Amino acid sequence: MGCGRVGAALALSLEARGHDVAVIDRDKAAFRRLGPDFDGRRVTGVGFDRDTLVKAGIEHAYAFAAVSSGDNSNILAARVARETYGVDNVVARIYDPGRAEVYQRLGIPTVGTVRWTSDRILRRLLPLGAVPVYTDPSGRVVLAEVPAHEAWIGHRMSEMESACGARIAYFTRLDRGMLPTPTTVYQELDVLHVLCQADELPQVSGVLLEPPARPD
Repeated sequence: MGCGRVGAALALSLEARGHDVAVIDRDKAAFRRLGPDFDGRRVTGVGFDRDTLVKAGIEHAYAFAAVSSGDNSNILAARVARETYGVDNVVARIYDPGRAEVYQRLGIPTVGTVRWTSDRILRRLLPLGAVPVYTDPSGRVVLAEVPAHEAWIGHRMSEMESACGARIAYFTRLDRGMLPTPTTVYQELDVLHVLCQADELPQVSGVLLEPPARPD
């Protein structure tokens, strides 16, 4: 739902990956963003209206994304898709960070546009400190980009996991995402993505920002 810049880009990306896509928007002119080669359905209407959703194929949908410009419309459409039509894979774009946190706790996965953008800008302005990349719908588990002290260079990532009590889900080296093995060594310029309990993130970050403890 929503054929703005985000919705159109998402629809085209999904179709390019071989998926059947239907796009809903109130404004018929918005479908021009899809271009002439888009083969999916263009459905004019309100995204949380049941007749509109059925016309778009919601009864057979694998996933539903609500990415219009309105928070209320997005969350309402996402709830209808999940609760009325049983679509398991649902996500809603939310501009208000406070609302996003509430809906996450209600079990509706959200993408908080303002929070995501501010986090990325802060990451560039203040490179030290953990930056959450993803938080699960309950708000209890977080995947965060965590910097490490230069003294960790040359140490195995398994040692870093043992020290901080968290899991290194993956790391980026020379712009390539990679999964660590028990023998993977932390190198200069590696970017770590750590998975841990949300309330433990400050402690995890604090450990990795300090030099490793010397063995007794």
